[in-house]
Amino acid sequence: MIDAPILAYLVETAQGRILYDVGCDYRKIAAPDQRRHYYSGFALGAPEMSAAHRLPARLAGLGLAPADVDLVFLGHPHFDHAGGLHDFAHAEVHVHAGELAAAREPADLAYFAGDYRWRPQRAEYDLMPGVRAVETPGHTAGHMSLLIELPQGAPILLCGDAADLVENLAEEVAPGLCWRDDETMALASIRRLKALAAETGAELWPNRDMSFFRPRERFPTPFR
Repeated sequence: MIDAPILAYLVETAQGRILYDVGCDYRKIAAPDQRRHYYSGFALGAPEMSAAHRLPARLAGLGLAPADVDLVFLGHPHFDHAGGLHDFAHAEVHVHAGELAAAREPADLAYFAGDYRWRPQRAEYDLMPGVRAVETPGHTAGHMSLLIELPQGAPILLCGDAADLVENLAEEVAPGLCWRDDETMALASIRRLKALAAETGAELWPNRDMSFFRPRERFPTPFR
C-alpha cells in the first residue's frame, strides 16, 4: 500500500500548450451510481478527488482555462490518465495506436469505455519543437513517455507509468501491472528511459513516487 498521486503536466511552448495526461473523470467519482458502476471491481475503490483537484480548478490557479490547452498527450488511456478528456473536447488528443486495441479488448479493468477521443500515433515523434514522444511499452501495449527540453538546465523525461517509483528505475523493477502479465517490454522500456537520460542529460521523473515529488515546488508555482 502506497500513497500515490495522480499527476498531469502542463508544458508551455512557443507553439502552444501541451497537457500530458488529464487525470480521472471526477463525475464518475462524485456521482454515487457511477462510482458504484465503475469502481466496484477495484479493491481500493475510487481515487480521492476533491473539487480543488479537478484540472479546471488547477488550471484556474495558473490563470488558465481548459480552452487554453492546445494538445492533450496521453501516456496511456487508463481511467486515471484519460478520464478528464471531457474537459478538453476542443483539443487535439494524441495516444499511441497500440492502445486502441488494448482499450477495446479491454486488456484490463483500468480501461473505461467512452473515455476515448484521440488521434492515434506510432513510433517516436516531436509534438512540438523541444517536446518528444518516446515509446515505452510494457505497463500497457503502447505506453508513451515525454522528453521535454527546457529554456535553461537539464531536460526532463516524464516516465509516466513506465516507471511509477524511483525503485523501478534504480533497481530496474517492472511496474506492478504489466501488459499481458509480461515484464519483458516493461524492463526494456525502463532501460530505454535510463539510456536516453544518460544520452541527453535529462532528469528522470517517475510518475507516482510521493517521496520524489514532495521536495519539489508545489502547485501552482510553475516549474522553470
